[in-house]
Order: sequence, then structure tokens, then C-alpha cells
Amino acid sequence: MKIIEAPAGWPADEATARAVQDELRGKVVLDEAGPTPGNGVVTGVDVAYDDERDVVVAAAVVLDARSLDVVEKTTAVGRISFPYVPGLLAFREIPTVLAALESLNTDPGLVVCDGYGLAHPRRFGLASHLGVLTGLPVIGVAKNPFTFTYEPPGERRGSTAALVADDSHGRETVGRALRTQDGVKPVFVSVGHRVTLDAACAHTLHLSPRYRLPETTRHADALCRQALKDISRTLEDPSRKGPRIQ
Repeated sequence: MKIIEAPAGWPADEATARAVQDELRGKVVLDEAGPTPGNGVVTGVDVAYDDERDVVVAAAVVLDARSLDVVEKTTAVGRISFPYVPGLLAFREIPTVLAALESLNTDPGLVVCDGYGLAHPRRFGLASHLGVLTGLPVIGVAKNPFTFTYEPPGERRGSTAALVADDSHGRETVGRALRTQDGVKPVFVSVGHRVTLDAACAHTLHLSPRYRLPETTRHADALCRQALKDISRTLEDPSRKGPRIQ
């Protein structure tokens, strides 16, 4: 089992991490439409933590964008590379998420993060950070609105409402609350990199035909949770033959 370590020079404190966010934020591309929903492939990424053993597991699951069938899936395990600080979670996760993406044999296409892009206090969440580092089109689909406000969207599937920030960066729309199923709590969609907000919402709806969360997130969440259980058992008992982690 290979455990991914943080790369040399990886930020170790809040001030350095914020400086990196400020530097990379200017590289986010907002004027590309991105892939067409339902075409090619789309990849979900998610992570699960074992804080007691200081490890994080990342999963990447590639789906056929039209049928939503699984094409390929992979996991990676790494050391938790940064302390828990709201707004800086990407620094805990990205080295291991990158390792999972890099081990795929399939081009990831559009990447869907269980998290935020522009809907972030410094307008540079995990989806934006991952997009800038990889050059891939990335969107964020989160389960809650973080620190931002919104009016409840209509009760029908496809209804939206602006997700609004009013902070030191000014008052602006940073994403949308999107109802993916009739009468079910919305998800919160934001642009990461190389995708418009309209396209990000269209992808999210297409990827959520039956449940609140996109199929990309559902598959990646299940895979990283199961992999974490397997890895934790292996770390408890080194004689146990664990999964091969790339």
C-alpha cells in the first residue's frame, strides 16, 4: 500500500495557504462553456478521512456521461497534509485527489467535486483549485450553502435561486441553489474552472436523474468510504492483506 505524502513545499500554515489561493485565483477561467452535458465522460471525486491514523482516501469514478454507467474507478490514500481550517480544506485533500486522478487510464473529462468553487470566502474552493492545477473543467456541487445566502428555489426539479455572497469581495452571485428532485432540499452549484454556471447546473441536473446528489458524487462517496474501511483495517493489522492503492 503506497501512502501519498504532501509534495515538497506544500503550505504548512494558514498564511501561506491563503497566499497560494490568492495567487492561483487569477488563473481561474470563467469564459468557457465547458463540455456539453450528456456527452463524453464525467468524473466524480470525493474523500474520506481517518483522523486517528492521519490518512485521507480519495476516490475518482468515471461515468459515461450519457448512460451514467461506471467506466473506471480508482482510489488513492495519503497523509492528511494540512490542519482543519474552514476555507482551506483543499490543502488537506488535493495531493491525494490528484494521485487518484492521475492513476486513471481514462481522460477524466468534466470533474465534479463534492464541494465548492467560486462559492468560497476567497472565491477559490476545491473545485477551482483542482481545475487550475490540472487544467480540467471542474464544477463544485455541495450539500450546504457554506456561508452564503439564497432564497428557496421553486419546488420543482430544475428550479434555481442565486447563491449570494456579501463580504469583503463585495455582493455578488457565487453559485446557485438547484432543486434536483421535486420537493427535495437543493444542492449548491458553483463554477470551478473552464465551465459556465449555466453549464454547471445543466450537468448537475443530468447527473441527478433519481436522487438529490449527482451520480458522480454518490459513486465516489461510496467508493472512498469503503476503501477507507479496508485501509483502516489493514493499518490496524499489518498482516492483513489490504487493497492495492496506487
